Amino acid sequence: MKGDYQDLVDEISALLGTPATLENRDFGLIAFGAHDSEDDSAMDPVRTRSILTRKSTPAVRAWFEGFGIARATGPVRIPAAPDAGVFRDRICLPVRHRGVVLGYVWLLDAEPGPSHERLTAAMEVASRIGDLLADEERAGADLSRELRTTLTAERGWQYDMAVAALRTALGPDADGLHTLVCLAPWPEEDSPSPRTVPGAAALCTVPWRATAGPVGVGSPEGRAAPNPYVPGSGTGTGPSTGPGTGRALAVLVRLRSADNLSPAGTAADRLRGTAGPAAVAGVAAPRRGLAELDASWREAASAARAATAQPRLGPLAEWSAIGPYRMLTALPAAEPDPAVRALLAPAHAELARTAEVFLDHAGQAGRTATALGIHRQTLYYRLSRVEQLTGLDLDAGEDRLLLHMALKSARL
Repeated sequence: MKGDYQDLVDEISALLGTPATLENRDFGLIAFGAHDSEDDSAMDPVRTRSILTRKSTPAVRAWFEGFGIARATGPVRIPAAPDAGVFRDRICLPVRHRGVVLGYVWLLDAEPGPSHERLTAAMEVASRIGDLLADEERAGADLSRELRTTLTAERGWQYDMAVAALRTALGPDADGLHTLVCLAPWPEEDSPSPRTVPGAAALCTVPWRATAGPVGVGSPEGRAAPNPYVPGSGTGTGPSTGPGTGRALAVLVRLRSADNLSPAGTAADRLRGTAGPAAVAGVAAPRRGLAELDASWREAASAARAATAQPRLGPLAEWSAIGPYRMLTALPAAEPDPAVRALLAPAHAELARTAEVFLDHAGQAGRTATALGIHRQTLYYRLSRVEQLTGLDLDAGEDRLLLHMALKSARL
């Protein structure tokens, strides 16, 4: 990148026949043209200091900004100011991108000075420098504030303004194909740089809704069996302190095609090493542009919640593949249905698991018994106990649906 700047500065120097210096909008030196003149006055103290220290003094900055260079769209001629160490007249070429000043090209001015045509050509080169500076700013900025504001804003004018700000920050990338990845739980308050995450256009941390952790049904000897349908049961944690609480990391990932989500998987794999072994990732459906970013975030967060509740879906869950959790994660949190409350007690964890596996296998006894590693008669006994506890008829389709959804919901 620095070589590109140097080439463009040298191009301006050749066009105008005088050494050029490029500084950013904070007057930090980026590149300068070679000085091969025998006239020592061509190197006044300001240019010398800028090259040697890579910055200008506040007094010099104030002097130059007083001529409106931050607002100018064309060359600005600035007279000498010996008191400020500016012994030579100067020409400033503002470096802009989409109307925003990003830097300045400085040239020493002398009679008769460059022609209008040459200055116009030099401004065209300055515009190319502006494109480079804008690309570098986008690559170096994490855009966490813009992305977080968009994901947490309510639909309406605030959301529209947040999307517009993010679109401006992303530039042409904003209109491309994207997906969102939700990585949770995320242990760090601060986001990593998107430059360390392949394919990431922006990322940020956001509050993460508490969910039950992916606890199993077995237990070490001497401990109560945890119930996967009861948040924190058998783990010493409750729903406000268990796995999945705190913060999540949202990552906006660029895609090349809608049927290839591998860039999202690559980004998630890279980040899971930082998040820890308990972290899961949810991936939203691909979308073009940013207008539906809130919907994408709901999908990504739902997929992560589903993977947290149902380990077989993780550690990377795509929203399109989480089945009934697409609907269940969209529902508000509610108390368990009265019919299944007794079944969800920690003492009946094995019965609840048996019922869920039975319903997952469409009520096929043989496949269920094989999946559970039990005899069919044992399965039938357990199912009869489920019916006694719930009062539901497992031969009735609507009762099966109620029980199945209640068990899946309880995991969330």
